[in-house]
Amino acid sequence: MTALGFLYPGHSAEDDYPRIEQLLGSDIRVDLVHTDIGEDAHRVDALREMGSPERLAAGVAELRHAGAEAVVWACTSGSFVHGWEGAQEQVRTLAQTAGMPASSTSFAFVHAVRELRARRVAIGATYPEDVASLFADFLRAGGIEVTGVHSSGIITAAEVGTWDESEVLALARAADRPDAEALLLPDTALHTAAHIPTLEKELGKPVLTANQVTVWEALRLADRRVNAPELGALFTKEPIVQV
Repeated sequence: MTALGFLYPGHSAEDDYPRIEQLLGSDIRVDLVHTDIGEDAHRVDALREMGSPERLAAGVAELRHAGAEAVVWACTSGSFVHGWEGAQEQVRTLAQTAGMPASSTSFAFVHAVRELRARRVAIGATYPEDVASLFADFLRAGGIEVTGVHSSGIITAAEVGTWDESEVLALARAADRPDAEALLLPDTALHTAAHIPTLEKELGKPVLTANQVTVWEALRLADRRVNAPELGALFTKEPIVQV
């Protein structure tokens, strides 16, 4: 049994995680602890506070007691708003506090794009434009070319969590670019786990979503490979051998 730990901010699309666990198979356990988000706002100052060391540390003990082998801060905006260096420091502090390998959804996107060998990506963000642009900057710092950024301008995670499949598909269609080799939907408040096959069929390319890549990142940290076609191209790729 491989136990994966996640620190998830508030309550929006956390039901994606038991769905993903079911698709992964019986020897993978997903343990999720909710962190206090403070103010629910896609605003830079609020997002920085949401991912503060104190808020993340509060949930770590429960994951340790559950036997988690790795922990991922399951929040994209609450990590990339710190910039590349700041997000690295956030993960280092989390790893030290938890006593286990750690990462965040922002780095999960970078590692997943590399896994797919994609060079150019488009972004479909629920966030306001200024926050969405910070995610694009983060990806560029990771060596990824961003061909376009579409912003929906949504302020709260609570609103994003109410979106259904038709709204997720509309976002994906609006954000896709012909020269993008993959489409990224970066909000962990967005329900996507049930929609990935439909999204990839609709766009004809890999689609990376926040909760999907977050779980994949935890598996990567735990040195596990799982074939799960219902979770998209990312979960059907052979591992890339690093030279």
